Amino acid sequence: MKNRIGVYICECGSNISDYVDVEKVREAVKDLEGVALAKITMFACADSTQQEMIRDIREEKLDGLVVASCSPKLHLFTFRNVAERAGINKYNYVQANIREQGSWAHSDKPAEATEKAIRSVKAAIARTRLSEAMTSPVISSENAVLIIGAGIAGMRSALDLANTGTSVYLIDRDHFVGGRTSQWGEIFPTGESGLEVTTDLYRQVMKNENIVLRTGCGVVSKAGSVGNFDIRLKITPRGIKKEAAAADGFAERLEKAVDACPVFVSDDFDFGLTSRKALQPSGGRMPELPAVDRENCTLCGECAKICPGIEINSEEAYEDIKVGSVIVATGFDPYEPSKGEFGYGEIKNVVTLQQFRRLIETGGNRAGSGNGRRETLVYGGNEIRTIAWIFCVGSRQTGVLKGDNKYCSRYCCSSALHTALLARKNFAGIKNIHFTRGVRTYGKMETIYEESSAAGDIFLQSFDDTAPTLSFEGGVTTVKVFDVLTGDREMEVGADLVVLVTGMVPRSNEGLGEIMKIPTGRDGFFNEVHPKLKPVETMMDGIFLAGTAQGPKNITETLNGSHSAAIKAHSLISGGEIELEPTMAKIDRNLCEWCGRCLEACPFDAIDKEEYEGKKIAAVDTSACKGCGMCLPVCQENAIQLTGFSDGEIISMIDALAE
Repeated sequence: MKNRIGVYICECGSNISDYVDVEKVREAVKDLEGVALAKITMFACADSTQQEMIRDIREEKLDGLVVASCSPKLHLFTFRNVAERAGINKYNYVQANIREQGSWAHSDKPAEATEKAIRSVKAAIARTRLSEAMTSPVISSENAVLIIGAGIAGMRSALDLANTGTSVYLIDRDHFVGGRTSQWGEIFPTGESGLEVTTDLYRQVMKNENIVLRTGCGVVSKAGSVGNFDIRLKITPRGIKKEAAAADGFAERLEKAVDACPVFVSDDFDFGLTSRKALQPSGGRMPELPAVDRENCTLCGECAKICPGIEINSEEAYEDIKVGSVIVATGFDPYEPSKGEFGYGEIKNVVTLQQFRRLIETGGNRAGSGNGRRETLVYGGNEIRTIAWIFCVGSRQTGVLKGDNKYCSRYCCSSALHTALLARKNFAGIKNIHFTRGVRTYGKMETIYEESSAAGDIFLQSFDDTAPTLSFEGGVTTVKVFDVLTGDREMEVGADLVVLVTGMVPRSNEGLGEIMKIPTGRDGFFNEVHPKLKPVETMMDGIFLAGTAQGPKNITETLNGSHSAAIKAHSLISGGEIELEPTMAKIDRNLCEWCGRCLEACPFDAIDKEEYEGKKIAAVDTSACKGCGMCLPVCQENAIQLTGFSDGEIISMIDALAE
């Protein structure tokens, strides 16, 4: 029982004191049982106030600490450190949130906000009086990381970690690395091609002895917990013998083998604009070896007859690895419009932004070159002069056939304008008409918008609920819109080509979220704990996010997130030991009569059963338990308590709140 508790009530500048009468709060709690000191402070988190708290704890011989301020998500560890530095157990500190849950939530009712703050502080004091000194359990950790996804995010994180001496397993379910970036030509602002960027990263990865790269590889299962994850990988063979690939003349035989393959399929690398063989060429991607497309291969064996280095019947393999942490960098997919959405799939000259990029970067789309004249863009046998760009397809829209995608995909405006400028630069007579819902080229990307406007591109804008409409009559595609910028005047444009500027959607991950037990947000992307405070961390300790696996990003943002995920993973496991939060389920062995309900309720597989004095009882895996409390209410014998949140502590808080 704590009998000398120090209470500090923060004004937070005026964030709290403008709506909560902090003096009234102090008066209401200063004489409560166990309170030895009650003070008001301007900023509790300030260094000067922290030093004052340390002096008070030592001089007044305080054994408990309550800070009434902002959310514990912001400063829980700040004040825990204060308690430790002053010489008391950091778990004898309790934070009362009177800002987010008080002054901000009830700024229109200051009297009620003050009353709620009083009750919140009383509850914190009651809990502190019954709080126990706890010790954080420490577990050993493997200095190895699994990175799922070998796009630019995954490769960048892998290099960052490997350069610190950490062992890295880098895997990708595709047989080629680089992800979506490898499909782009020139990128802004460097002018490099996407293939150049991914090739450079790949070559660095292959030179680093701390990185093991597995392509055609996915995660089958995960066991264990932070510091000691047991991962099973499933590896689909490439179908090309490594030793054969090094032999003289192999490249020539392989080229003939690709030509001999009788199976043609739509090439998803070109977004369906071209076809490829079932013996899939690299297309310039890394590694520069074809791969047998097992889904479409008929096992005819024609390729293997020409090139003995090809194995069309090689079997899948499994590999078990142990790692301390996992980084999920699975990337994104471009939004695929439904048939009929803005004419897609019905009007022949309607393409997506991704298809248009591949169109201008591949052959068969140019005419009339020579004599110093720029080439003419050709699609479907027709010369392209006027291009209508329809923005926010698959983003910021409601009522589409595939459901609502209300989020902004962030990169689309910049990418569309950059592509429009490339079309102007490379082809003669191009005229760009942009149908937008407001252009969002934030940051340095604003220079693209400026350049596009200066080049003569025309911008028409509509509201979210009045999207452009398309019609196709007499061989002419017409786009109509009520333009906000001209007072809702109806504007009509005849277009040779319509480009749908599609956003990002989450990539299908074949149950990876369930295996890793990481949640997704309303947008379907993997969810971080907090966008500001823990931007790359998930609710599962030791599992981090990088790149567009967690939401739409441009390349710069993707790489920044990759650096952050690598730093977080390294700081967690590199010391060889991890200190865990002591708040976890605790079994009363004398009361427990194994029924299995707690095991069924636990979302983290942290409960098992064990033998104790001749009977079966529940046992808690302290390294896996998150202290969520899901097991407590299902226990009919009340044999489970949550350390730091015991029945006594919770009941005392309820009594204080209901007083």
